[in-house]
Amino acid sequence: MTTISSINPASGKVIREFKLHSEEKVNHALRRSTEAFKEWKETDVHERTELLRNVSKLLRERKQEYGELITTEMGKVIKQSVPEIAKCADTFDYFADNVDKILEPEYFQTDASSSMVCYEPVGTVLAIKPWNFPFWQVLSAASHVLAGGNTMLLKHSSYVPGCALEIEKLFLDAGFPEGVFQTLLIDGRTASSLISRKEIAAVSFTGGYNAGREVAQAAAWNMKKFVLELGGSDPFIVLEDADVEKAAQVAVPSRFINTGQTCIAAKRFIVAESVAHRFTEKFTELTENLKIGDPMDPETDVGPLVSKEQVNEIREQVRDAIAKGADPIVSGGEIVGEGFMYSPTVLADVKRDMKVMHEETFGPVAPIITFKTEEEAIEIANDSEFGLGASIWSRDQEKATTMAAQLETGMVGVNAFFRPEACMPFGGVKKSGMGRELSRIGFHEFMNIKSLKVY
Repeated sequence: MTTISSINPASGKVIREFKLHSEEKVNHALRRSTEAFKEWKETDVHERTELLRNVSKLLRERKQEYGELITTEMGKVIKQSVPEIAKCADTFDYFADNVDKILEPEYFQTDASSSMVCYEPVGTVLAIKPWNFPFWQVLSAASHVLAGGNTMLLKHSSYVPGCALEIEKLFLDAGFPEGVFQTLLIDGRTASSLISRKEIAAVSFTGGYNAGREVAQAAAWNMKKFVLELGGSDPFIVLEDADVEKAAQVAVPSRFINTGQTCIAAKRFIVAESVAHRFTEKFTELTENLKIGDPMDPETDVGPLVSKEQVNEIREQVRDAIAKGADPIVSGGEIVGEGFMYSPTVLADVKRDMKVMHEETFGPVAPIITFKTEEEAIEIANDSEFGLGASIWSRDQEKATTMAAQLETGMVGVNAFFRPEACMPFGGVKKSGMGRELSRIGFHEFMNIKSLKVY
């Protein structure tokens, strides 16, 4: 393969062909990143802060342009793609406001006259990122990786090469020195081969479990630091004493945001038997009211899936559930015609052996399963290879908080859908990944944490 195609999922038509970078061009990018790091790490933190603010300013100025690019290239509805850009701007503002504090040495009392922990950049970070949030997935990591004095090479998803190149241009337009952030148009195999290169110091990966495991193996073999975010099958638990109507109102966007193609979306609805009918009735009503169609229409709620392969995978998961006894109370399904459309589907009478309960459903499918006791709810929620996020709904906040501690996840929202924020670490456990992005904790993932004692 020497080219990749940018395809509009709403029409299925090719937007543009992009030529993959040659080996010579990749090698040049690696050398340039290494050279840029030597100066970038020594750049005063206040100068780096001003450049972060430049990025934030440009993102706000160009949010409509970038939002339309996202919608055209991967199908996200425009009323969600524009806010994605605004969220990226907020994240750059956060690190611009806080990087100097995060980088401050920590002092301790020891037998030495002075003892401290210092934070130093590690070098070039290889970022391998997915298509579903084409700007956010890259910029949420780049915000703190670059703020700390590292450089970054991006291998973006082959579905969004236009976004990948535009992000590189964004940093140059913001005044970042050449080589600090570069996009590589390469395939996955080439990206994996770069991990062993001496120019690469660490890897930031977001994507599927199998690819993530290969990245982890390559990084570990070469003694490179890595952070993995590998998706989820997040439980949405509705207890007997919950505000059922509010839970259902939040459940619908929690499941169908980005047409269900979101790692932290609610994917398994675990509802108390006593309120299951009320929840399901409201959830179904709201789902049927969603507007499906042209993602460029500001009124559209559900657009296309990113590819025909994604449609096929979702269709097979739903078929499996129905064959095992699930009731498609909102039948949904593939919409035949141009593009890769799949109408929202709601499944009742779901059992734990169905694929929709133990695989990640990356599309607009909502399985509902019931429980009798709160202990059973926790058991069902934890019966997953994934452990990214979760939400619990109850009027008793203390009880819900206690139950949250029993969930095997990296993030939990009580009476809310957990949304990523720059000030809080993002990541999961089990097959949802290792390490964290965002916040002080994510910032330090890509820093050399150096202990220093002066006698």
